[in-house]
Order: sequence, then C-alpha cells, then structure tokens
Amino acid sequence: MSGIRIKARERNGVVDVKTLMKHPMETGLRKDKDGNKIPEHWIQDVVAEANGKVVFSCAFNTSISKDPYLSFAYAGKKGETLTLSWKDSAGESASKDVTVG
Repeated sequence: MSGIRIKARERNGVVDVKTLMKHPMETGLRKDKDGNKIPEHWIQDVVAEANGKVVFSCAFNTSISKDPYLSFAYAGKKGETLTLSWKDSAGESASKDVTVG
C-alpha cells in the first residue's frame, strides 16, 4: 500500500521537491459496498529532513485526498540527502531517501 515517490532538484540554492505518497486516506465516514463503515486511515504527519535537519513539516487531516501530492521548496544544495517520512492514524509509517539533483 504505502509508497513514496520524490523528485528533488536544486536551482540557485533552492531545492524544489515534488512528492507523491501512495495512501488510501480514508476518513472513517465512507461505507463499503455491503454498507459497513470503512475505518479511518489517513496520514497525520509529514516531515522532510535534509542531512538530518528538518526543512519541512506539516499535519494532514481527513480532508486530504487519496494518494496525496505535496510540493515544497527549501534552501539547500545539490548532492545532499533528503528524507521524507510520514506517520498515519493506524500507526503505520513510511520513509524514503533521495539525493538532491
């Protein structure tokens, strides 16, 4: 289920990051085809670190759609390691490292 795709490119000292996080993002309000409530299951916290320093963080809620796309920028340089990680309401987590190009 969970996967993270990241692109991070540096230009003039600014790293542009684009990421797609594969996740069902269930609100807990929908029902399945048999009428049973689908339990809530959504990403709560997202953190990005460059070489161990937090460069971006945010909190999601149930209004975010399935497989969320996120884009942000930070002051950085080519060659550094960027780590993006998330934790969800079911206690699951995912993380991915990428080298800034």
